[in-house]
Amino acid sequence: MPDYRDNGATGALLDEYERALTELVQLLPKIGEEQLTATVADPDFPTIQSILVHVVRAGYNYAIAIRNHQGEQIPLSEPIVLHDLPAVRVALQEMFCYTEQLFADYPELPLEEKSAADKIVTSWGQRYDVEQLLEHAIVHILRHRRQIERRLLTLVLRKV
Repeated sequence: MPDYRDNGATGALLDEYERALTELVQLLPKIGEEQLTATVADPDFPTIQSILVHVVRAGYNYAIAIRNHQGEQIPLSEPIVLHDLPAVRVALQEMFCYTEQLFADYPELPLEEKSAADKIVTSWGQRYDVEQLLEHAIVHILRHRRQIERRLLTLVLRKV
């Protein structure tokens, strides 16, 4: 039986975020080193490695956006390099810890915000409250996990 956080909606969001990351991490052993860097005709994510780098960087940037909305002044995460799957695994764990720390630092962080003017404006122009941004972060991981699964099928058919 899994352990669940007991802090209400925040706990549910963190539990589901962690579950999405666990599913992604469980996919990593299915990726061979050749598949990690094999290129396909996708201008945004030519390799599985580029997808994973994007997931890690975006995860940091969601937490940074929330911190900045609380008055901090943290620059968005710089592009990172993850050369192999063990580095990806560590980076995903560290990114999640960074998100968990956000809630340790702001234990009374309001999740919902009704006023559009008081919502977080993302780097891509959407307005979210904290709950919506974390829900987006969870689905972001799920979408890219699916993308990697499909990419692996393509690479197997192509016999990288």
